[in-house]
Amino acid sequence: NIAITGVAYTSECFPCKPGTYAAKQGSPFCKLCPANSYSNKGETSCHPCDADKYSEKGSSTCKVRPACTDKDYFYTHTACDTQGETQLMYKWAMPKICGEDLEGAVKLPASGVKTRCPPCNPGFFKTNNSTCEPCPYGSYSNGSGCTHCPAGTEPAVGFEYKWWNTLPSNMETTVLSGINFEYKGLTGWEVAGDHIYTAVGASDNDFMILTLVVPGFRPPQSVMADTENKEVARITFVFETICSVNCELYFMVGMNSRTNTPVETWKGTKGKQSYTYTIEENATVSFTWAFQRTTLHETGRKYTNDVAKIYSINVTNVMGGVASYCRPCALEASDLGSSCTSCPAGHYINRDSGTCHLCPSNTILKAHQPYGAQACVPCGPGTKNNKVHSLCYNDCTFSRNTPSRTFNYNFSALASTVSLAGAPSFTSKGLKYFHHFTLSLCGNQGKKMSVCTDNVTDLRIPEGEAGFSKSVTAYVCQVVIIPSEVMGYKAGVSSQPVSLADRLVGVSIDMALEGIVSPAELFHPETSGIPDVVFFFRSNDVTQSCSSGRSTTIRLRCNPMKPTPGTLRLPSMCSDGTCDGCNFHFLWESVAACPLCSASDYHTFVSSCVAGIQKTTYMWREPKLCSGGISLPEQRVTICKTIDFWLKVGISAGTCTAILLTVLTCYFWKKNQKLEYKYSKLVMNATLKDCDLPAADSCAIMEGEDVEDDLIFTSKKSLFGKIKSFTSKRTPDGFDSVPLKTSSGGPDMDL
Repeated sequence: NIAITGVAYTSECFPCKPGTYAAKQGSPFCKLCPANSYSNKGETSCHPCDADKYSEKGSSTCKVRPACTDKDYFYTHTACDTQGETQLMYKWAMPKICGEDLEGAVKLPASGVKTRCPPCNPGFFKTNNSTCEPCPYGSYSNGSGCTHCPAGTEPAVGFEYKWWNTLPSNMETTVLSGINFEYKGLTGWEVAGDHIYTAVGASDNDFMILTLVVPGFRPPQSVMADTENKEVARITFVFETICSVNCELYFMVGMNSRTNTPVETWKGTKGKQSYTYTIEENATVSFTWAFQRTTLHETGRKYTNDVAKIYSINVTNVMGGVASYCRPCALEASDLGSSCTSCPAGHYINRDSGTCHLCPSNTILKAHQPYGAQACVPCGPGTKNNKVHSLCYNDCTFSRNTPSRTFNYNFSALASTVSLAGAPSFTSKGLKYFHHFTLSLCGNQGKKMSVCTDNVTDLRIPEGEAGFSKSVTAYVCQVVIIPSEVMGYKAGVSSQPVSLADRLVGVSIDMALEGIVSPAELFHPETSGIPDVVFFFRSNDVTQSCSSGRSTTIRLRCNPMKPTPGTLRLPSMCSDGTCDGCNFHFLWESVAACPLCSASDYHTFVSSCVAGIQKTTYMWREPKLCSGGISLPEQRVTICKTIDFWLKVGISAGTCTAILLTVLTCYFWKKNQKLEYKYSKLVMNATLKDCDLPAADSCAIMEGEDVEDDLIFTSKKSLFGKIKSFTSKRTPDGFDSVPLKTSSGGPDMDL
């Protein structure tokens, strides 16, 4: 409706349209005729339809009632009686428009068949009058009697509905018209023992609505101490849809009585399956399931056999909830005995002793199940735990050993958040928009720094209520941007924020890690020989298309031509960063992505010795494929000896050696002369006979004798002959062998 105020009074009154009426003169508006009545133009009252006809609210004519079929009734179960039995009841779908007395009409099946009531839901117990009541706090139940939690345990409060004999007190159901979007005050879902299903509506395009309201949550202390863990609680439900046309099942979540936001939609027939949604805010939350048989704006019931069934609903950590089991807790000694207490952050609970133990290094603690050493989960490669062991993060350093060398990286220059816009797209009406990405890589103790905000709500709600706008905090997030020139606002409009990376899986130079693949062919190949470093992230959001959640890879590539922070790129074949909607890929080229400089990254040049000085110079290898690390050493100057000096030393040493050899030669020649003289003397003495007089004892000249010189001529040998004779007469013992004759003329004897 459009209401315009501040204008002049009308000059005339207009008659009511058909299907409406005004009972009094001067009525401000015309009222709609109720169901099974009609009115013409300008009527003051409505006329009832005949018994064999019907009409909807606000009708101008009546229609003939059709014969009743099996699509005009449904079944339900009554509450348990005092004997613990329930009755199967059949009821006509309201409003009843069919005639059961017409030819070919079916009759309503007989009701009243009694069966045993199913047990109570976990956390409840059955009273004497066969009703189910919640167990008191500190106890648990599997649906029968309540049992106190044993020592060293505490109740795990929540709601677990798997038996549907009556609708729980915190749930309600209704029907919303798919044509005029008015609530019809009808029951949209009916209980059926082991499931709850959609009832027959007034029309096939009606929304059959089921709502569960949770007042708040009470997560474990280990979760409250973890500031980076957003999970407060979880809701898990098992459902199925049976459809012959294009039916749809919506699951919506509303916070603090705000408008429900669609979370997931299932279209067509879906087999029995489970779905889990994570609650990240401790507030009053409403969960809504809405089922629409067809989106066509047609009245009537053609597809009443198309139904949605919910078998179980389980909500954890509910404030004021009930417990189906008790979980171990840490014990604290007191005057009244042992009582449960909270372990410090990063500590797990020993089931046997109830004591707290710190998780080992490079592990994180499962905050919702901190029991036993197995609760400490190892971090991925290239990551380590934060101070409270709640998440694994990379401190902007990375090291990798290869057969040729060790690569050490420091990405501190890339720790700040960066943004990237995808290629522009256009709607069917020509509206321009594009996807905008915000990334935070490492450091900050693992704190998520990327924020994407939905400011569409900010433009539509009154000033001061902007806190209701939705924002997403993650390592990588995406938002749809509509430029300011398109919308006419001063700033661009951002909407539909989505988290693409909530958890760092690991850092590696490999292309795959834990099911996440970073195909190298998505980007131009690297040619520097320096391996790319890949950061692998995963998102917690699970959708029908992305059953394992979304994943993101950021490939860091060394490029000395890209100064810090460098350039971000999207795959050329996937302009929005993804080719399948689930796996996103980015290439970050920067000089800050190069490994730290080491001794293997520069050359060493040694100059010749000039004037007694030698210089050692260092130069980076070209191209320089490193950043930071060690600095290039300064030029080094050393004292050296020239080649002229060593030539002089060589000549002097040669001269001294020649002189020494000459002196030695003369010395040995002189000594050889003396040996020759002694040898000759010995030969001469050996020729004397025994009868010969002995030689004179004196060489003095007697008186009267003349001095005469006797000349003795001997045949002298050459130097070569002497050496040959000398060597041939040498005995093995090192002495000369001289032939001597005895005075008796006997044989010669060697001396």
